[in-house]
Amino acid sequence: MKIYKTLSSLFFFFLGTLMLTGQIQQQSKSNPFIWTLNNIILILGALAVFGVISSLLRLSFNLLSLRKAELMNDLGVEKEDILEELKRPIWKKINDWAWNIIPEGYESEIDLGHDYDGIRELDNKLPPWWLALFYGSIIYAVVYMWVYHSPGNEWSSENEYLMAMVEAEEMKKAHLALSADAVDETTVVLLTDEVSLARGAEIYFALCAVCHGQLGEGLVGPNFSDPYWVHGGGIRDLFTTIKYGVPEKGMISWRSQLRPSEIQKVASFILTFEGTAPPNQKEKEGELYDRDANSESSVKSKSEE
Repeated sequence: MKIYKTLSSLFFFFLGTLMLTGQIQQQSKSNPFIWTLNNIILILGALAVFGVISSLLRLSFNLLSLRKAELMNDLGVEKEDILEELKRPIWKKINDWAWNIIPEGYESEIDLGHDYDGIRELDNKLPPWWLALFYGSIIYAVVYMWVYHSPGNEWSSENEYLMAMVEAEEMKKAHLALSADAVDETTVVLLTDEVSLARGAEIYFALCAVCHGQLGEGLVGPNFSDPYWVHGGGIRDLFTTIKYGVPEKGMISWRSQLRPSEIQKVASFILTFEGTAPPNQKEKEGELYDRDANSESSVKSKSEE
């Protein structure tokens, strides 16, 4: 019995340590003292719980052994045999209980009287381990159906699908955002949707209006309200000008401050000024840009879709 107690204590100690490993790894190590103290408390608490469970199991099987001894005594079994039964190791008692093994001397009690070529038919019950698995699988199936297939449950398949769709939508938006920034002066197209133009307007009034006017009438820089353009009036021309700037005329390159998609949006917004004829319009500069002769396709941005 002493060996059993020692082995069981070691078993529960290592079992508790393994079960707490994940918890220990997740704790913050910013304060080594608190971290160590928490781990010691957790391990001691787990050992206490496991010790109680172990003691309850030993007590249960000892009570079963005593009950069995009483039955053996009622049946007139010798005291030596009863004492031998009580001294049997607990692992053998657990094995007998799990298999519902009937002692050899008691087979006559469950003999059904059927003898076939020396093989007797006994009224053995199903092993408890088998019954535990059978009924346990039924309980597990009911719990599984409720957890994973009950509508509205957090872990249900329906909710898992909805969460996956939300995640996929976020991944889609992230991909589209990256795709939008893949645009350059050779692939840029005119955007006409309200969302893109609104974002382009924000950028224009924050960065461009100081030189080109609130209405595109032109101040230090040329106006955007007539068909004459210094560096070309197409979307690709504007994109290139904004991206690389015109250092010799004091216009900086904006590619370090604006993403490609933002340059595309502000360029598309600037083209909305053409033909508006605002007050105090600056004199025309550059060359006439024939938009019909240089027609460009326009597309709606992903945000509108």
